[in-house]
Amino acid sequence: MPIFLYYLLLISELIILLCVSIYGMALVFSTLKGAPYVPTSKKQLGRIFDVVKPKRKAFFIELGSGDGRIIRFAAKKYGVVGEGVEVNVLLNFFARFFARREKVDKQISFISKNIFAYDCKKADYVYLFLMPQLIIKLLPFFKKQLRKNTIIISHGFKLPGWEKKMFHTLPDKAFSTYYYKM
Repeated sequence: MPIFLYYLLLISELIILLCVSIYGMALVFSTLKGAPYVPTSKKQLGRIFDVVKPKRKAFFIELGSGDGRIIRFAAKKYGVVGEGVEVNVLLNFFARFFARREKVDKQISFISKNIFAYDCKKADYVYLFLMPQLIIKLLPFFKKQLRKNTIIISHGFKLPGWEKKMFHTLPDKAFSTYYYKM
């Protein structure tokens, strides 16, 4: 094997290793911030939105947006506008890339920010797939910021103490989805 090909192979392996390491560190970072990256199944997207059928131009917020698949789906199928909020910069990079590829990048944006520093006041819909301890910390923010009739879609975990605001449950083997109205 010519020495040139050997070095090319070696450099390629190092680049792959570096990319995998950066991706792994980004996932650990998300976990340390309170919510590991666990994407919602693409099969569940249609079922989740069939319950609420968001209105065109409604403002949709995805807290802990990961790769942005939820808000991208809502923008594409229902014409919502809005923002994905994710602390992990690498996941936001992927979300922006996918939004451009799916031609919804004019409707939605992705912000690298801690969800507790984000202002949800203009939301018509809020989607979250977060750990229970993080949800508990968010409840005072929701009470303070969200307007009457804002819909909260919590995938995976209930909002404790909000049973009276819950209007629907979508059961699923892996993670059920809970719907609340302010």
